[in-house]
Formats: sequence, C-alpha cells, structure tokens
Amino acid sequence: MIILIDNKNNEPIYEQIYTQIKQQIISGELLEGTALPSIRGLAKDLRISVITTKRAYEELEKDGYINTVPGKGSFVAPRNLELLREEYLQKIESHMLEIWSLAEVCGLGFSDLAEMLMLLGGEETL
Repeated sequence: MIILIDNKNNEPIYEQIYTQIKQQIISGELLEGTALPSIRGLAKDLRISVITTKRAYEELEKDGYINTVPGKGSFVAPRNLELLREEYLQKIESHMLEIWSLAEVCGLGFSDLAEMLMLLGGEETL
C-alpha cells in the first residue's frame, strides 16, 4: 500500500490518507480482508502523528471501508456494492449538473448533449 502525503495540498493529512486508501479499496488494489498497516506503523512510515492516522482509520471504518479487530488490526471490509454504487451515482449527478451548466452557457440543448454522450460512448447517433 502506497500513501503519498502532499504538504502543499490544502486538504488535511488525515483526508489525504482516507482518500488514498479508499481509492485503493474501490479500485480493487486492496482486496477484501487485506491487513492495513498498524496505526502506529503508518504514522511512523509517513512521519506524522498517530492521532492523524487514527482519525483516517476511524473515518474509513465509519464509512464501511475497513473493519478493526481489537488486538489484531485493521482490514479491508467486504465490499458493499450498494454503498459503492450510491457513491458513484452521486458523483455522476454532480458531473451532470456541471455539464448542464456549461451546456447552457454554450447554448447546447438536451439533444446536443445526448448526441455528444452517444458519440463518446461509441453509440450510433439518433
């Protein structure tokens, strides 16, 4: 597992850790049941506070990405496909709202956007 901390990033360090571990879980890079580094071990490797890594792990557990077993460590939780699907749907909706705003500025209508989407997806146009 590779975690890179960017001190120039305005995002708090615990969020950078959270985001990177979450992305590795969603992408399948970290498989269900995979043991994560200990909180202390990760803090030492990244040269950051144990409190910071603890907060990242707590957020990951709260959101269902990892499970912590007292005395054994933290492990990648079984994938909750509904949770992942809902998260992706929210991202898609957010992007679609942005696309719609940009289209209005350019004077594009729904049919123009639908045609663009079909072309990008390799579908035949209407």
